[in-house]
Amino acid sequence: MKVFLTGGSGYIGRSTIPALVRAGHEVSALVRSDTSAEVVAALGAKPVHGTMSAFDVLHDAAAAADGVIHLGFDGTSDAAAADLQAAQAMQQGTRGVYVHTGGVWVYGNTDGVASEESPQNPPQITAWRAANEAQVLSHGHAVLVMPGLVFGRGGGLIQQFFRGSEQVPVIGDGSNHWALVHVDDIADLYVRALSAPAGSTYIGVSFNMRVADVFAGLPVTSLSYAEAVGQMGPIAEAFALDQQLSGAKAQRELGWTPRYFEIS
Repeated sequence: MKVFLTGGSGYIGRSTIPALVRAGHEVSALVRSDTSAEVVAALGAKPVHGTMSAFDVLHDAAAAADGVIHLGFDGTSDAAAADLQAAQAMQQGTRGVYVHTGGVWVYGNTDGVASEESPQNPPQITAWRAANEAQVLSHGHAVLVMPGLVFGRGGGLIQQFFRGSEQVPVIGDGSNHWALVHVDDIADLYVRALSAPAGSTYIGVSFNMRVADVFAGLPVTSLSYAEAVGQMGPIAEAFALDQQLSGAKAQRELGWTPRYFEIS
């Protein structure tokens, strides 16, 4: 299958391109710079120069592919509109499956283990996603993948916000849970999603862990919620969530088998 993806030079993309290549797919990837082009080429993908707002480029690249995986994110002031417009350009172009990226933060505090059918109560930072995802799933052969908090290979939000200081900044007492997935495992789920039934949604979570246990053995400093917002910005609301989610549907329907169950 010919697969076009956005975000190929990003954190998840750098694991997803090799996973696609190993599965026998021919991959092309959107790039904004020569540096990004070198990265995706080294991973085995053909660079397609353009930006997330170059809708004609997105449309044409999707039209030349049998499937599309949308990993990219346009961090503009109106992320919701930018994400939807990019998705629509690719969906209008592709003749095959379109795999869209969501995220489990939309479920808010889960009060136990949640699944794809559980009610959503998103923090403000992700409140826009539900409307976009409903529109995406209503058009063509679309599949939604909802990663948990992605870790591994020295990257991800945990590394960015919590590993870079002498004292790990934990919000509250660390008794809340995070829903986690290794970057290589979520890459494998994206590959499998290309063969999923139209309209499907899959939570990409391999295990849940108390935040205190995530940072066990490391020097920790406890922050109030207000202090966390001051240090981290609006994303602190998401890190403060108490979430447990199940990836059982993806395992059952797609044969997804996570391999990593320890934080690295």
